[in-house]
Order: sequence, then structure tokens, then C-alpha cells
Amino acid sequence: MYSLNDYDYYLPEERIAQEPIERRDQSKLIFMDRNTGEIAHHKFLDIYDLLSPSDVLVINNTEVIPAKLFGQKETGGKAEVLILDYPGNEKSRIDNGECVCRCLIKTSKRPKDDTTLIFNQKLKAKVINFKDGIYTVKFSYKGDFEHIIDRVGRVPLPPYIKRNDDRKDRTFYQTVYASQKGAVAAPTAGLHFSLSFIKKLKEKGVKIVAITLHVGYGTFLPVRVSDIRDHRIHSEWYSISKETADMINESKKAGHRIVAVGTTVVRTLENASKENGIVVQGDGSCNLFIYPGYRFQTVDAMLTNFHLPKSTLLMLVSAFSTRENVLNAYKVAIEKQYRFFSYGDAMLIA
Repeated sequence: MYSLNDYDYYLPEERIAQEPIERRDQSKLIFMDRNTGEIAHHKFLDIYDLLSPSDVLVINNTEVIPAKLFGQKETGGKAEVLILDYPGNEKSRIDNGECVCRCLIKTSKRPKDDTTLIFNQKLKAKVINFKDGIYTVKFSYKGDFEHIIDRVGRVPLPPYIKRNDDRKDRTFYQTVYASQKGAVAAPTAGLHFSLSFIKKLKEKGVKIVAITLHVGYGTFLPVRVSDIRDHRIHSEWYSISKETADMINESKKAGHRIVAVGTTVVRTLENASKENGIVVQGDGSCNLFIYPGYRFQTVDAMLTNFHLPKSTLLMLVSAFSTRENVLNAYKVAIEKQYRFFSYGDAMLIA
């Protein structure tokens, strides 16, 4: 249960979705009984019938920023920069035309401290230091930092999507309800929702509330320890409003289901919950690592995508049901030619 190899499975490369489907709400869905492991095959839109009017659907309204920048060193060498911690909710870090961020940098030779990177006439950066594989970079800019990044940046597609981003990714690698800038990876379970389907769920009576957790690039980093209990997960900023906390807590007390859209919502709610499942409002940092043996306090059902072998997200989903149930569902999904990962199909566990 605690061995990293327990969370490995074989995935044919052709099952990794490289493109979004034409209509985001037309994906396929596996429904799995959390306790028995029994599965059924559906279309995503069937969630309308799988949810009850008393359910509370909790979404993550983080917005993916175009965090990948292409520029060059003063010597002319090419440089690719990925911003890891966009200061969207920390405006104090943006001052007088300068902003400090942690970044990943790809160049032919590792840039030394004080190396200048040039992106265009309005945006430059200087390397401050390098530690544990991460660069601290000071950006210098003319104008509005958010506007410049939005104009020159590219969509930071996951490393398993083997193509360059294009225009459609600006739309499809973003939930329709994204409103809080700061993520460098999408909360992918939410990519399946269209505005029309959200409206239909609300008309049914399903309550929809939002939290914010800015998904970081650490979600793609591999686990490098053989005993998963020795792993330390990355930290991400989150916010839960009083309105959202009150709705969840009132519904929980009434015995209604809390349905989390994605692992980011699961971790945020569980991180902010007390033993009785009551969620505490406020902002904070979440580095909760959920793996089998964890006792869930707040979340009763989970909508999620299919996750990478040996990933912390697969461990979280396994904790919500069992490792055997989840890996069996994955095996069936592969046989039935479901699409995997960010642009793939969905799974409802309840």
C-alpha cells in the first residue's frame, strides 16, 4: 500500500489525449462506486442524473496564466522560461516595474547569476540565483505586468502533451468559470463543464460554489522515493470564502453530499476542514498529501480525470476508494479506449 510500485500501471501511449475534443462536455465518464468498486460507463452529461438536487458541487475557479515565455540571452542564445509562482494574489511582489518569481529555465548552458534574459522591448529578466533546480528571477517591465505576460506568454501545456500550444489551448486548457489568475496547470476535472451544462445543473437545484487553489507545476513532478510516506508534496496557495464555507457546512450538517470537482478541490477542502468535516474559511498554503489510510472529513464524492502512473493524484484517488478498485477501473478504461490525463475523459467516484 505504501510502495511506489503499487501505483504503477501500463498505459499505451495512444491513450494519452494530445488534443481537446471539439465540445468539452461531450467526453466519456466512468462512474465507480466508492465502496464496491462497481463501474458503469456514461457520457459526461449523464452527471445530470447522477447528481441530486441537494448536492453541493465545489469547483476551483483558478485561471491558468500563459506562464511559458520564450526569449534569449544577451549573447543571443535561446531561453525558455516557465513561471512557477505567478504573483496574482500577492500584488506586494509587484513594485515599480519589477517582479520576483520562481521559474524553470531551459537554455543550452545553465544561466549563471546576473544573466539577463530578453523577451521583448517591454519585458526583461535577470537571474538572481539557482537552488534545488529552481531559479529566482527578477522581471523588469514597462507597463502592466499581467497584460504583458498575457500578450507574450504561451499556454504551459503538461509535459506529456507532445506538441506546441496553439490558439485553441487558450480556450480549452481553461475552465469556463476561471476567474482568479495564478495557476500554471489547469484543474482538469473542471474542463468538461460548459456554461450551458452548469446552468442546467443549477436549474435542477444543484448548488455550485467555488474555492481557489492555484495549481502549480509541482503537480507534474514525479515521486522519487520508494516508500510514498517519505514524499513531501509541493505547496500551493488557496482561498475559501465565507460564502463557500457556510454553504458547505450547512449542507454537511443537513446530511447532503459535498461533491468535489477535481483533486485540487479535494485537497483544499480536506486541508481546511476540522475533524467533524466543518470547513474553515480563509486563505492559506496547502501541502496536504493524501494517500491510502487517510480519513476524509468533508468530501463525499469526487469528479476527476485519469492520472499518471505513480503520481500523488493517483494515490489520492486510491485513498478515496481503494487502490484495487481504482486500478481495476483504469484497466477497464484502457480496454474501452478512454482518453487519459488533462484533455482526457472523466471519472465520478461516489
